[in-house]
Amino acid sequence: MSITSYPNVMTFADGVGSFPYFLQVSRGLIDGHKRIFKFGHNPEIQDVEETIWDGGGIYTYPSSAVAMTVTSGAGATDNGVQVNVGGLDGDYNEVNETVTLAGSGTATTTQTFLRVNRCFIAGSTAPTDDVTVANGGTTYAQITNGENQTLMTVWTVPAGYTAYLMALDATAFTEQNNKVATLRYITRELNGVFRVKNKFDLFAAAFHQNYTTPEPISEKTDIEFRAVATSSNADLRVAASMDIIYIEN
Repeated sequence: MSITSYPNVMTFADGVGSFPYFLQVSRGLIDGHKRIFKFGHNPEIQDVEETIWDGGGIYTYPSSAVAMTVTSGAGATDNGVQVNVGGLDGDYNEVNETVTLAGSGTATTTQTFLRVNRCFIAGSTAPTDDVTVANGGTTYAQITNGENQTLMTVWTVPAGYTAYLMALDATAFTEQNNKVATLRYITRELNGVFRVKNKFDLFAAAFHQNYTTPEPISEKTDIEFRAVATSSNADLRVAASMDIIYIEN
């Protein structure tokens, strides 16, 4: 079903009452309808474009589904820390797994991941250093110390779903004078190339856009925010977020 098949207010026959559609989606009460808020932050962007994520540089995607090794920079100090890794398997289906760091401060998933969309600390013990989620020397997610959650404006639409972009936000600030950020919202369909879908400049400012008619994004499409500054010493701090509802086809 398409998003237009549903009214703004959902009425229930059992007498419970009427509630806004978007509230019911967030509550998980509408089958096949899900909501995700993807947000990221990059604390240091200069005159080379980078993805808005914790790891810096342009984000790299796995070329095949692989097991992920989760590692704390604190090593054995973080023995017992639990980390949830969420993403997509080799068929682009949603999967997640919680691993517990061993005495060496590492753990490897039994699930394989073609995409890593989000990671967070799942237990009651926080790590004492950065935690990376990697395979073969390539980092696919990072939990920066103190955040307990990835900050990556990177997401891939699961198989069997169409995503609808409802809104996006971005901010760019620096202590340097006269430094401008250029941001790009880009998507890549399966077997395609990244294509710019929105591009704008920020000068120590914030940007917000609501999509009155939500933008449809097909299954297995990669979505990213990237930014670049106007000089090598701009020291831009850039944040970006996307509010998305995705609906089963």
